[in-house]
Amino acid sequence: MKKVRKFLYINLGLLLVACGIHFYKIPNHFATGGVSGISIILEHYIEHLNVGALMLIINVAFLILGLALLGWDFTRNTVYSSLTLSGMVWLLDVIFPINNPLTNDTLLELFFAIGLPGIGSAIVFNLNASTGGTDIIAKILNKYTNLDIGKALLTSDILIATAAGLVFSVRIGMYSVLGLVLKGLIIDNVIEGFNLKKQVVIVSENPEPIKKYIIENIGRGATIHTAYGAWTNEEKHIITSVMGRKQAVELRNFIRKTDKNAFITITNTSEIIGKGFMTL
Repeated sequence: MKKVRKFLYINLGLLLVACGIHFYKIPNHFATGGVSGISIILEHYIEHLNVGALMLIINVAFLILGLALLGWDFTRNTVYSSLTLSGMVWLLDVIFPINNPLTNDTLLELFFAIGLPGIGSAIVFNLNASTGGTDIIAKILNKYTNLDIGKALLTSDILIATAAGLVFSVRIGMYSVLGLVLKGLIIDNVIEGFNLKKQVVIVSENPEPIKKYIIENIGRGATIHTAYGAWTNEEKHIITSVMGRKQAVELRNFIRKTDKNAFITITNTSEIIGKGFMTL
């Protein structure tokens, strides 16, 4: 079931990317980086190949590079993703041919052209796969440098957006550059949102009921250590645990009922490595 769920999520992410490309990027000539951006520019010069076919050809070249530098574990998911995305874009062009923008509001079109692929790419990235193309370049930069994936995408795609301005118009080029900035922000924030957990720190004089609730009702572990209050110099117990947002709310409500003198802090954390979370 875990593999089936991963497969379905990857396809959902790819469909969002394909819809953003077909319905919003291609009609407006938004070459906001990526293989789709390269293909949109090349389609202007190559009449006999549509964007989907051009994406397929370019993706194959990048897949070979990814296999050499990132290994088979990453590339095997990317092989499927990149080929499927190219096929989805081609299929959407057959089923829903579109030559002109859906609206006259270019800025609105840009938000959808960036938002749908941004969310879709984040879903795919979070499953250790990629939509292919310059996403592979971004993953390589992310692996061998300190660049976040969003910033790495911006670095690898900026030349494509600049080329769009030269091929189509300065206006399209400026919109493409703006789209690149938005795409990087969306991907990083969506990925962080997927992995967001709550770190709960509780200071209590009676830790046993809280510890029992965390283990038996929430199904998480906890670390307990002894401390002393700076003002009262009384012995306290500090309980630290990491859990989901809903679980943190349940724990907070339980503590309110059982230990009104407890002191609780709840903070966001998005990178938890260890048993029950992300493995090393």
